[in-house]
Amino acid sequence: VMGQSGSGKTTLLHCLAGILPPTAGQVIFNGNDISALSDHERTKLRRTQFGFVFQFDQLIPELTSEENVAIPLLLNGQNRKTALATAREWLTLVGLPEVAGKRSSELSGGQAQRVSIARAMAINPTVLFADEPTGSLDSLNGEKVMEIFLDTVRSRGTTLVIVTHEPRIAAYADREIIVRDGLVAGRQGVLR
Repeated sequence: VMGQSGSGKTTLLHCLAGILPPTAGQVIFNGNDISALSDHERTKLRRTQFGFVFQFDQLIPELTSEENVAIPLLLNGQNRKTALATAREWLTLVGLPEVAGKRSSELSGGQAQRVSIARAMAINPTVLFADEPTGSLDSLNGEKVMEIFLDTVRSRGTTLVIVTHEPRIAAYADREIIVRDGLVAGRQGVLR
């Protein structure tokens, strides 16, 4: 989803993810209108089916990287030992096994964003929503993050919905939706 700042990209993402109700239309996921679900059902859907990565990492600074990655697993009822083992696996998959015991406050921006990807993917989501995930990174780290996104979602069969205002990031997409003034202004590409 591409558009300038303030065009409505994040609002659209929040509607798709069931965080905000749409003011018009419906968001259908697995045959269900997300807006028609109860708060409890939407929360469960987000915890079990959707992963989230934001522009700023949203990690808890007092926790280690592996503890941050384990949070959604623990919230979904996994025991601590298994959750931490899964977290370490994901940190390895994003190329950061060495930061497992480091507090997130000790990480560089690029490392923190990769830990965020590991946290989002740890539940094996059906859909991964990413809101300007490279916006706070330099171009080199932005490229690394995008490569990790693509490798991870393609190997797992996860759908990636990414919001950006950067054409170089949008170029990674199979399909592009352009948002302007809160409306879909155009579409490009085909599903591969």
